[in-house]
Amino acid sequence: MIQNPKRYTITAALPYTNGPIHIGHLAGVYVPSDIYSRYLRLQGRDVLFVCGSDEHGVAISMKAKKEGITPQQVIDKYDGIIRKSFSDFGISFDNYSRTSAKIHHDTASEFFRTLYDKGDFIEEVTEQLYDAKADQFLADRFVVGTCPKCGNEEAYGDQCEKCGSTLNATDLINPKSTITGETPILKSTKHWFLPLDRYEDFLKEWILVGHKNDWKPNVYGQVKSWIDGGLEPRAVTRDLDWGIDVPVEGAEGKKLYVWFDAPIGYISSTKEWAAREGKDWEPYWKDKDTKLVHFIGKDNIVFHCIIFPAMLKAEGSYILPDNVPANEFLNLEGNKLSTSKNWAVWLHEYLEEFPNQQDVLRYSLTSNAPETKDNDFTWKDFQARNNNELVAIFGNFINRVVVLTNKYYEGIVPSPNALSDVDEATLTELKAYPAVISSSIERYRFREALGELMNVARLGNKYLADEEPWKMIKTDPARVQTQMYVALQIAAALSSLCEPFLPFTATKLSRILKIGDKIDWKTVAENSDLIPAGHQIGEAELLFAKIEDEEIQKQIDKLEATKTANIAENKVAEPQKELIQFDDFAKMDIRVGTILEAEKMPKANKLLILKVDTGIDVRTIVSGIAESFSPEDIVGKRVTVLVNLASRNLRGVESQGMILMATNAEGKLVFVNPDADAVANGETIN
Repeated sequence: MIQNPKRYTITAALPYTNGPIHIGHLAGVYVPSDIYSRYLRLQGRDVLFVCGSDEHGVAISMKAKKEGITPQQVIDKYDGIIRKSFSDFGISFDNYSRTSAKIHHDTASEFFRTLYDKGDFIEEVTEQLYDAKADQFLADRFVVGTCPKCGNEEAYGDQCEKCGSTLNATDLINPKSTITGETPILKSTKHWFLPLDRYEDFLKEWILVGHKNDWKPNVYGQVKSWIDGGLEPRAVTRDLDWGIDVPVEGAEGKKLYVWFDAPIGYISSTKEWAAREGKDWEPYWKDKDTKLVHFIGKDNIVFHCIIFPAMLKAEGSYILPDNVPANEFLNLEGNKLSTSKNWAVWLHEYLEEFPNQQDVLRYSLTSNAPETKDNDFTWKDFQARNNNELVAIFGNFINRVVVLTNKYYEGIVPSPNALSDVDEATLTELKAYPAVISSSIERYRFREALGELMNVARLGNKYLADEEPWKMIKTDPARVQTQMYVALQIAAALSSLCEPFLPFTATKLSRILKIGDKIDWKTVAENSDLIPAGHQIGEAELLFAKIEDEEIQKQIDKLEATKTANIAENKVAEPQKELIQFDDFAKMDIRVGTILEAEKMPKANKLLILKVDTGIDVRTIVSGIAESFSPEDIVGKRVTVLVNLASRNLRGVESQGMILMATNAEGKLVFVNPDADAVANGETIN
């Protein structure tokens, strides 16, 4: 670990521009990296926080094919959505770039060329999967097949999303092209490989020995598993039509593999920032007194802890990451988040549907962060955390303090009198919180840090509840002056301490207290007079609003609609039955009828007893539709009836026919009936 670094370079995983940002991205990468960056800035540190859109690779080509547009149109569309979402949500990047920018193409090409000229690559002709029908080599995500490690039949050519194993497309069992559905063939092609096996000893010493005690167990464990399993050369080029050209002779039609060019995007984003700000970019990547931290999700651990460090080591002039605090995955309502299946809470939609409530989502995601294991986001939990914690604890304390100060002193901070032991103890405890919260943040325990922030609000609530100034104002107004003074110091401290976690709340609270950004964490830790006597505060405003059940139900219904749509899209029709002759069909007498009466069959959950006018008679039919329809809802319903079905006795009732039904996307029964009202009962269907 680097002690007392001169500067910090903080990177957040580059989001793919094949879709918008969802809560899984936020919880795994962008909220924790933003908390860390904001915290360091509050400490007066030299911080560079960079990111950018990852605009190359197969995911972009797949999206373009699916939407019938060009890759450039795809990246422009989603870069705009992502960029605006991050800005509106308050993610405080110093620079957000894109890998389609010229500065990135130049930087990635130069990096490749440096390693190429040093002889760090292996040039090799290998057999790769080729779709003869599409007349193209199949990059990783254009192939699906059975994972050789866990048996998942929907593994991609680069990774099995079920067991997390990193794969080569040729490892898959029974591979299929996602373009044509054809079984690919093997065809020879030339590529360049980074020989990771050459860096095993370096990686063992640097990570397994050097970072044994400070890297998160989930990160360390995955890296150790990879190294213990033996590292192999990894291709850095691909046969693609979208990406950065391989900058050497004999590489026509080949592009840099996206995992090679994407992490270099951190460097090119830094260069872009430095050029705009008139700074030198190199110290942020090449000075040993710089602390480099990568924020990623667990699916990116191997790239940031093994492959990118090997690239940096091979180049020779760059520093290595001090830490890679990767998070696990966030699920949604018990199911894995999925961009392709639209099973997500999209950030840009949240910002529209919950205006001015950015911090509620930040709070919910941080307090439920998947730091050590996969966690689950539910809308009910989101509501509970807002109503029971932000509103009832944080917001309640601030509201009481501001309301009482305005009520008793016209908004002017009162002069304290002699402090009691309780006052002294409370202010002493308050001073300890900056160090406590800092300790958690420095160890990348953001959920724990947020809990300590809320303990400051709890400290304030307990102080007011115990002291009861609203009662004492009648008997000892001098004592109330001190009580309110102490409470206001806690409120002022909260305005500063909450900034990394709840930046919009911090701004609003500072405005209410009229203190600007004068109070930093060091002042909170050292000074009990954060907001002096005689200072004029503003009127009370609610920091957080209660979220009602109706708002949450809308979101739950929205997800249910997505689930239904997915079922409909993925539903496979029953295969055709064996062929019959026309005479077989002609034997069936199918008529239009109307249900006249309906009642439940006693002691039977599934059966309804129906009286049906078939046009030739009124007959009894027992139908197994009770779980889908109530009797009163289907009286008068037009139906289609098989009238010449042999009768059958069901629980003592003779059933004389069958109602024709179908099943919809939700698995519910629906009636098969004529769409024209003028069709009379008894008309035959033929």
